[in-house]
Amino acid sequence: MAETLRLTARQRAILTAIIESYIETGEPVGSSTIARLNREGPAMSPATVRNEMAELAEAGLLEQPHTSSGRIPTAHAFRFYVEQLSRVGDPDLDSERLRTQIDRSFVGIAGTQAVLERASHVLATLSSGVGVAIATSSDGEVLEHVHFSRLAAASVLAVVVTRSGMVRDRVLSLDRDVTPGELETAANFLNENFRGWSVEQVRSELGRLVECERSEYQKLLNRVQQLWIKTVPAGDVTPPPVYVEGVANLVSSQVDGERLREMLAALEAKQRLVELLNAYIDSRQQSVRVVFDLEEQAPQMAGLVLIAAPARRAGESRGTIGVIGTTRMDYENTMNAVSYLSRVFDRIAPTQQ
Repeated sequence: MAETLRLTARQRAILTAIIESYIETGEPVGSSTIARLNREGPAMSPATVRNEMAELAEAGLLEQPHTSSGRIPTAHAFRFYVEQLSRVGDPDLDSERLRTQIDRSFVGIAGTQAVLERASHVLATLSSGVGVAIATSSDGEVLEHVHFSRLAAASVLAVVVTRSGMVRDRVLSLDRDVTPGELETAANFLNENFRGWSVEQVRSELGRLVECERSEYQKLLNRVQQLWIKTVPAGDVTPPPVYVEGVANLVSSQVDGERLREMLAALEAKQRLVELLNAYIDSRQQSVRVVFDLEEQAPQMAGLVLIAAPARRAGESRGTIGVIGTTRMDYENTMNAVSYLSRVFDRIAPTQQ
């Protein structure tokens, strides 16, 4: 495999030139093309390049689709290329332009959900691939604020705002009528005592308090517990929002119509995308991950590549952002975009109050 190979500096330069030429044109690359492109290094004749390309082919890094054609990179070659990019880091010139473009795209955007939605669009535009952004599952959401409003007799509007900016509202049908004062007291109790708790922690602690208390205080606890249980019923986990942009970018790059339909169907099945990213992207990881073997999790994704990373705020994962594209995507630009977005999430996604 490419990661175990020891290539000479010249072989690395030739392989990089072949990969970048193939990404740009989609055509097999010949030795004369590489000899012409090599302006920065020592002069190389087509014969020298041919010999080196033969060595790279023996190493499993190049293949020849037709007898008389040039060579194209294998999956091992693309992995090797990505490893080299990861070692080099962000190039200053291109990254500065990229950061400015990304920053401008988020002017006026606030709140985790809005930022994730915009991120999918920005990544699709920058990469010419499919931009994907998935919020953290709501079962781990942290309470920021709750509000109750009386609508009619025994009917209440409950609004829960989480720390990530997600807003959940629900009309509650109660067993008895409650006054606006009782609702205000219940909301104040929850906001003062449980702000920063997960919704499941709130449920558990309220149950514990009701069991422990045998006083006038219990009447308030009972009222609060009843309202909370109806507002966030047990097992009521809202599926994480999934934002997908740029599916049309794959249409022009795929020849096999039936395979394209399968890929598009897989991308449209948003729950499948959640499973795919969860399988490959660990919320604890600190860097961008590039995955070539998507077909192991989703056979329809054969030939596609995932570049993704967790999006963090205040040290906690708020979701995952990434790009799904063909092996001919612009890896350097896409990796830089995903990396920058995931690292500056704190700044561009302030918590909605």
